[in-house]
Amino acid sequence: MTRLDPTASEPTHYAQVWSFRTPKARLALWAGWLALVALFVWCWQVMNAGTMWVFVADAPSQAADIGSRMFPPRLDYLPELLAPLWDTLNIATLGTLGGVILAVPVAFLAAANTTPSKLLVRPVALLVIVTSRSINSLIWALLLVAIIGPGLLAGIVAIALRSIGFVGKLLYEAIEETDVRQIEAVTATGASRSQIIHYGIVPQVLPAFWGISVFRWDINIRESTILGLVGAGGIGMKLQSSIDTLAWSQVATILVVILATVVVSEAVSARLRHALI
Repeated sequence: MTRLDPTASEPTHYAQVWSFRTPKARLALWAGWLALVALFVWCWQVMNAGTMWVFVADAPSQAADIGSRMFPPRLDYLPELLAPLWDTLNIATLGTLGGVILAVPVAFLAAANTTPSKLLVRPVALLVIVTSRSINSLIWALLLVAIIGPGLLAGIVAIALRSIGFVGKLLYEAIEETDVRQIEAVTATGASRSQIIHYGIVPQVLPAFWGISVFRWDINIRESTILGLVGAGGIGMKLQSSIDTLAWSQVATILVVILATVVVSEAVSARLRHALI
C-alpha cells in the first residue's frame, strides 16, 4: 500500500502482513471448536447418567475371572463345531450369491448412464440400496427369524438383503465411471440398448464386479458367525448356548475357530481378487 505524504519527497510504503486465515475464518474455527467441546460435554453427561461406575470399576477383575475360565480351551469340543461352521459358510456363500444376483439389476437401474428413467426408476433403485445399507445384517436376521422362523434360511436371506446395498452401490458407481468412448464406439455401429450394455459397459465393469463380489463374500463370512445369536443358524447358535450355560472353555474354542475361519477367508478372498482383477 502506498500513501502520498505532501511533506515528503518520496511516497511512503506500508508493509502488508500475511495471515493464513481471515478474521472471519478464525472466528468460525474457534466457534466450531467451542461447539465440539460443548457436544463432548453433553455426550459425557448422557453417558454418565446411564452408567453404573461401580460395575465399571469391577470390570477388570470380572474380565480376568472370565479369561481364566476360558483357558485352556476345550479342544474335544471341536467335532461338534464342524457342522455349525459348515452352516456358517453356506449362509455366507448362498447369501452373497443371492445378494449379488439381486444387486446387479438394481445397480444398472441406479446408474445415471444406464437407468431407463432418472426421475422415477433411479430414485427407487437408490432407495433400495440405501435401505439395504442402513439396516445391519443382525437386524435383518432378527426380523426374518420373527417372520419365517429360526434356521439357516433366515440367515441366508438376511445376508442377501444386506449385500444388495453394498454390491449395488459400488457396482453402480463403477458403471457410471465407464469410458464413454467405448460406449460411443458400440453405439456408432447401430447397436441396440441391450447390446450397448452387453458390449460397451459389461466388459469394463466385470473386473470390478468380481472384486466387489469376493470382497462382500469375505465380509459376509464374518457377519454370518454372529447371526446365530438371534437364531439364524450357524456357529453363532453354539456360541450363544455356550455363553448361556457359562461354558467359557467352549466359548474360547468357538472364538478360536471363528478367528481361524476369518483369517483363512481373508487369505482366500485376497488370492481370488488378485486372480480375477
